[in-house]
Parts: sequence; C-alpha cells; structure tokens
Amino acid sequence: MRKPLMPKATASWLIENTSLSFKQISNFVGLHILEIQAIADGEVSNGILSRNPLENGELTDEEIKKCEKDEKRDLQIKHSEIPMPQTKTKGAKYTPLSKRADKPNGIYWLIKHYPSLPDSKICKIIGTTKKTVQSIRDRTYWNIQGLRAQNPQELGLCSREELQKMIEKFSKEETVKQ
Repeated sequence: MRKPLMPKATASWLIENTSLSFKQISNFVGLHILEIQAIADGEVSNGILSRNPLENGELTDEEIKKCEKDEKRDLQIKHSEIPMPQTKTKGAKYTPLSKRADKPNGIYWLIKHYPSLPDSKICKIIGTTKKTVQSIRDRTYWNIQGLRAQNPQELGLCSREELQKMIEKFSKEETVKQ
C-alpha cells in the first residue's frame, strides 16, 4: 500500500486539523502509534512544518469525514491517475576484483546442487560467460582441482532472493516438462 511522501509532516497536519484517532493516523502514514503520540505531544515534531494531504492529492475531505465518524475505518490514500514511471533494467552488474576469483566456486556449487540448471541461467545469476560454465561442467576448467563448491549467495555474487527465484522458476519448468 502506498504511503504519504512526508509521513511526520502529514501526521502533524492530521493531528492538528482532524479528530482522527492516533491509530488511524498511524496506519495511514506508516509510523508507530507511540511516534504519533509523541508528535501530538510536541516531543518529536519540533520544527517540522505540517503538510496538508488534501492539497497534495493524497486524501479527500470526504475520506477524512468518513473516518472521523467511524473509528474502525482506516484512511485510504487517493490513487493517482498519473502512471508510475517504468524502472530501467539493470545493465551488467559489476563484481569487485576480490570476488571475481570466487565466481568459479559459485558456478561449481550451482552445477553440483542443480545439475539440470541451464548454463544461460547460471551465467545470468553469477555474471560470467557460458565458456566458463561449460568448462566447469565438463571438468576442463584450468583450476578444477582448486575449486570448492560454495554458495554464490554467501560469496556475495547474487542475492538470496535472486537465487531462490531462479531455482523456484526452474523447478516449476522441470515439473511441467515431466
């Protein structure tokens, strides 16, 4: 769920200008209820200018009035008609020199634990070439004796989410093929 841009300033305005409960304000701005209480007591928001969520298009007057009448109802942020900007795709990721030597160990771990994983997927997650993956798979890599199977996530070559997502996606593809 979307939250207001400046939560403390928005909370300060809602405290001063509405009869909403601290819980309702807390749920709307995404701050803890004790933090809202501290803002109301003036302990936290010294020097913070209040920000009107009505002027910024985050709330409507009707929404505030409905929530003032019903304490169980939470404020809902107004959805904007402006489309969200598309995120740019990442280019090739940079691997520091100290971690480049760990890439073959990460590749070896993936091949050892997930032998049916295609080379292209391994290349993508580790950031290496198909030639390197193929040589490790064929055991023709120049330093095959010195390789130790190490989890690429623990080596810092990829995130846990990336690795988990790739493994789950490929596992689903494998079960569909069978």
